[in-house]
Amino acid sequence: MSTREPQNLPVVVAVDGSDDSRAALEWALAEAVGRGADLRVVHVRQYAPFLQPAVLTAGPEEPVDDPVIGDVRKELEGRSPLPPLEFITREGAPAAVLPAMGAEAQLLVLGSRGRGGFASLLLGSNGVAAARDAACPVVVVRAREESAERIVVGLQPDDPDETTLAFAVEHAARAGAPLRVVAAYPWPVLAWSAYGDFAPAVQDQEIIERETLDLARRTVQPFLDSHPEVEVEVNAAPGDAAGRLVDSSEGAALVVVGRHRRRVTRPAPMLGSVTHAVLLHAKCPVAVVPPTPEEAEETGETGATA
Repeated sequence: MSTREPQNLPVVVAVDGSDDSRAALEWALAEAVGRGADLRVVHVRQYAPFLQPAVLTAGPEEPVDDPVIGDVRKELEGRSPLPPLEFITREGAPAAVLPAMGAEAQLLVLGSRGRGGFASLLLGSNGVAAARDAACPVVVVRAREESAERIVVGLQPDDPDETTLAFAVEHAARAGAPLRVVAAYPWPVLAWSAYGDFAPAVQDQEIIERETLDLARRTVQPFLDSHPEVEVEVNAAPGDAAGRLVDSSEGAALVVVGRHRRRVTRPAPMLGSVTHAVLLHAKCPVAVVPPTPEEAEETGETGATA
């Protein structure tokens, strides 16, 4: 874990020559410029497991014979504006190397699928590993042509993830983009019946929706006090949170979700079901925000930088 302040750390982007990694590079370039941060461009050359048992990190940085880094250099030559750039080649397993690099980054960006991904898969194993294990927020980008502005963030009003909400508001402020807050509530509400099965509870949906909306607005307001320029729309809707966020990703520039906060009954970090579903099905880039170091210490998870 770095002792540098998060705002002084670079944005790190993984490249491998795939279409998704090119989209990730463009996204990371714009984000680094907006944050006033350096951009560290990383290519991880993967060893075959039977040839190289020590797969975490190895080899020289920036070898002259790396064609992927060479192509990126040529692509960026003469472009403006550009943040300060650093080019690095590492050798090892990307699913291990990339999350580890999150300890020295304020943001880690990578494509949804690399060059070895199957066309039918929307999310590769490296994206899953980075989103699950990296100490900093991770943005997973897939190649697409349409442009969008709106930022979307999921909110559970009765147990809000303030770190994730702060990330979304700050990103919207930097991008000058409107923010949509999606608060889903379960409906119909089920209760145990006298016959030992579930039956719809007698409740008024309008009341539940109004209470959810009011609570969501009260939760969001303190973050807006620091960024009054952000235009915010708060939505409360019935159904599962993952489905609502995926629906809202259509025409969005970014969906922001929190990484599952580890409980003492879970011995390893993991992605929550909502986060995993959004990563698989969202129509736009997805940012996965880890817990703060304080939250991580309380739950036993590896610390994070915000």
